[in-house]
Amino acid sequence: QQFQGLLPSGRKFDIFRGQAPVKYDIVERYPTEQYRTIKFGSKSHAEVARFSADGQYFATGSVDGFVEVWDYETGRLRKDLKYQEQDHMMMHDESVLCLSFSRDSEMLATGSNDGQLKVWKVQTGQCLRRIERAHTQGITAVQFSKDSMQVLTASFDLTIRIHGLKSGKPLKEFRGHKSYVNDVTYSADGTKVISGSADGTVKVWDAKSMDEVMTFRPPTANLNTDVSIVTVSLFPRSTDQILVCPKAPTVFICTLAGKIVSTMNSGKRTGGDFVAACTSPKGEWVYCVGEDRILYCFKSEAAKLEHTIALSGTDVVGLVHHPRRNLVATYATDGLLKVWVAR
Repeated sequence: QQFQGLLPSGRKFDIFRGQAPVKYDIVERYPTEQYRTIKFGSKSHAEVARFSADGQYFATGSVDGFVEVWDYETGRLRKDLKYQEQDHMMMHDESVLCLSFSRDSEMLATGSNDGQLKVWKVQTGQCLRRIERAHTQGITAVQFSKDSMQVLTASFDLTIRIHGLKSGKPLKEFRGHKSYVNDVTYSADGTKVISGSADGTVKVWDAKSMDEVMTFRPPTANLNTDVSIVTVSLFPRSTDQILVCPKAPTVFICTLAGKIVSTMNSGKRTGGDFVAACTSPKGEWVYCVGEDRILYCFKSEAAKLEHTIALSGTDVVGLVHHPRRNLVATYATDGLLKVWVAR
């Protein structure tokens, strides 16, 4: 495999699992330098990028509808996946806005701007399930349930839905947001659904009964207008806490009851609004990318800004952290995806 360029030099191969083991970084540190660049076509860029839970796969969904799996060590497409080597790509008719791996890293769910949801087998590229009208408008976020039997989605159509993978039918719908739902996640135990919307609110729902359990609005400087919530994600250091990022220069760690645990700020009054945020795997660091094309690295416990990286290029779309390594990827509208590492 190494000879054919399918396995990067220096990587060992696990014959029993059919894959190369991923190394762990024991101590969490913020990234300091650019490691690799993935370049998309002249009229394309990544709208979303995600690592699989085991760290083996790195997938992107792009504005031209392609879903691609990369080797982030080399910055090249994974040619050990036969379908990619033969140019039989996973794809949608419209822009892919979100994607997510199943917990066992074997399936990939993708959602596009026309409301279509697809579930793929990563190893073969086979489309296992296609739901044409999962939503009436674009799907903004997607996540598998713990048992990988259901898929949770959020949409521009103001709703959140849970779809059965076997039946391909919507099982549940959560209504209550007054504007686009930008992000959604299950709670750590899977009993709740947490959503963030352009209406400025975070809502916590009972996953079973679909009841709205809690609604809160993080405090932002702009009190008179709804400040869109761009990211809601679980905070790894506590099962009761979430990371909430509004389109503002401030990011919060909150409890599910809406209590603010800590606040981190870019220090800018204008031009420093965050467009996306994520945490390191153990939650020691919080990373935000801003409209100012800067990557902000906050030490979560001290709620202190420790480091910034100028990303240059054009508008940043988002960022993602590797599940085991001190490695952050940022992607922008100029078609460049940059992988940053701690040295």
